[in-house]
Amino acid sequence: MTSATVLAQVSLFAELSEGELESLAAGLERRRYARGQTIFMRGDPGTSLYIIESGIVKIIVTSPEGKALIVNVLGAGEFFGELALLDGEPRSADAQAQEHCQLLLLPRDAFLKFLRAHIEAAIKLLAVVSRRLRQDVQLAQDAAFLDVPARLAQAILWLANSQAQPRGSGAAVMMHVTQSELAERIGATRESVNKWLRLFQRQGMINLQRGVITVLQPEELRKRIY
Repeated sequence: MTSATVLAQVSLFAELSEGELESLAAGLERRRYARGQTIFMRGDPGTSLYIIESGIVKIIVTSPEGKALIVNVLGAGEFFGELALLDGEPRSADAQAQEHCQLLLLPRDAFLKFLRAHIEAAIKLLAVVSRRLRQDVQLAQDAAFLDVPARLAQAILWLANSQAQPRGSGAAVMMHVTQSELAERIGATRESVNKWLRLFQRQGMINLQRGVITVLQPEELRKRIY
C-alpha cells in the first residue's frame, strides 16, 4: 500500500484529491516502535503529525502527582499530534505504543509547504481539525460530568467498536484489555473498575474471562451512560 493510499484512508485527509494526496505523501517518513516504547512525551517539541499504519497507540496525560490518565486509544488509519501542525507548540500529552506500531510521520515544515501550494486543501483540513477539537471537548465534558460506571460503560463500548472481533450472535470480544488500562482510561482506581465490571457481569451486560471482555448487551451498557 502506497503512502498516498494510506493518507486517503485517514479522516483528516479523506476529502483531498488524488493529486493533493500524492503531493502530501512525498513529505512522509516511516518509523517503527516496539510495544511499550514512548513515541513522544509531554513538553517535547511538536514537529510532526503521526499516522498509524498498523498497531495501537495510547495517548496519556499525567498529573503533577504522577497519576496517569489514558485520554485516547488509537488504531490503524487514525492520527495524533495534529495540533503540532498548526501551532508548532510542545506536546500536551505523552504517546506510547500499546503494541508494535508502524507509523507515518508528516513533518510540520512539509505540511506548511503543502498548504501554501494548496489553499483549497487547507480549508478542508481546517474543517476536519475543528471537528476533532469538538470531539475532545466532548471527552472533557464526559470526564467532568459522568460517574465511574458511566465512564466505564462508555470506554467498553468504544473499545468494542474500534478493536473488537465478532463472535457469534452479534457479541463483541475485546482481547488484552486489563483492568489497570481501563482504570487509567477513565480516571478511576483498578479496584473501582473491578467492582463495576463484576456488577455489569452479574447484570448480564458483559462476560469476563481471563482478561477478555465480551459485550453481550450493548444497548443496556449505553443506557448506563446517561
